[in-house]
Amino acid sequence: MNSRKAQVAAFDRLLTIMDELREQCPWDKKQTMQTLRHLTIEETYELGDAILENDLEEVKKELGDLLLHIVFYAKIGSETNDFDIADVANEICEKLISRHPHIYSDVEVHDEEDVKRNWENLKLKEGKKSVLEGVPKSLPALVKANRIQDKVAGVGFDWEEPTQVWEKLQEELSEFQEEVAKGNQQAMEAEFGDVLFSMINYARFLKIDPENALERTNKKFIKRFQYLEQKAAGLNKKLADMTLAEMDVFWEEAKKL
Repeated sequence: MNSRKAQVAAFDRLLTIMDELREQCPWDKKQTMQTLRHLTIEETYELGDAILENDLEEVKKELGDLLLHIVFYAKIGSETNDFDIADVANEICEKLISRHPHIYSDVEVHDEEDVKRNWENLKLKEGKKSVLEGVPKSLPALVKANRIQDKVAGVGFDWEEPTQVWEKLQEELSEFQEEVAKGNQQAMEAEFGDVLFSMINYARFLKIDPENALERTNKKFIKRFQYLEQKAAGLNKKLADMTLAEMDVFWEEAKKL
């Protein structure tokens, strides 16, 4: 691995290149925080994909893309004299020191849960009115539900045992089935939301990241379905013309791969 001196030199090189691009490249000169936003979101998802695939070479590349965006935003901020990359770095350094009194002060903790509780309590002392203020409104619903539950658990609003969460999930499933039997679409949707929320909560207790779990299943399904498509094409058949029994033969083959 590179020395700290080499790491600092590499970051300095990136800052220099960013300065040059902002001054000389027609595309880079036109960019604003608003035009970069959707690209940053895309890069973040690409990094997430690489992590799920455990492709470390790709993780390295995607981290570079994301780092470029951070430097880009800081450069734009410096042009309006609002902040620069040093302000960004120092801000997070001060936050980390403040939020880790068990490292940088005399507070004692016994486990990870103590750290999380301290973190949320410190945020409230810093002026936050709610522990949920830090949950971005634009997060996908599945990720948002997980973050909401994680944050309220950090201040003690949580179940004590996984079995309690499982019982709650069974209760929500029963209520959902009742509404399905009645055929009330709005009520069904509301109860289905409760089922999903409880499922995510149960996953949290089992140390399962629901977003990762669902995305892995998505990827698995895509691979199996594409195998099915390839097999059908090899027989000069369209899937729409095949019976479920015929398709199931290839589906079972795909599961064994």
